[in-house]
Amino acid sequence: QLQLVESGGGLVQPGGSLRLSCAASGFTLDYYAIGWFRQAPGKEREGVSCISSSGGSTNYADSVKGRFTISRDKARNTVSLQMNSLKPEDTAVYYCAARSAFCSNWYNAYPYWGQGTQVTVSS
Repeated sequence: QLQLVESGGGLVQPGGSLRLSCAASGFTLDYYAIGWFRQAPGKEREGVSCISSSGGSTNYADSVKGRFTISRDKARNTVSLQMNSLKPEDTAVYYCAARSAFCSNWYNAYPYWGQGTQVTVSS
């Protein structure tokens, strides 16, 4: 069974950084596009970033462009989301999700999900 596990969340001050990691259990991430989504209380789940299965294509939400970077570590079978210059509005539960090959901005296109990790940006 395909399982994803997120880690790296926590409490950070505005302007700080966090690095989220998405690890796979039971399968290699190489064959899947991996998306990062987030959901704040009372808001809909939104796409943050995605990397294609080849790693050759990445995309970012306008709200995080220039601050977040998605990357693959094939040796560790993980996908990371480096988050810099964090803002209070980045506070949310962050999820990683997997689908075949290509990225999609539509969260319903992803059949496999992790349990989420909380990111709180506050002074």
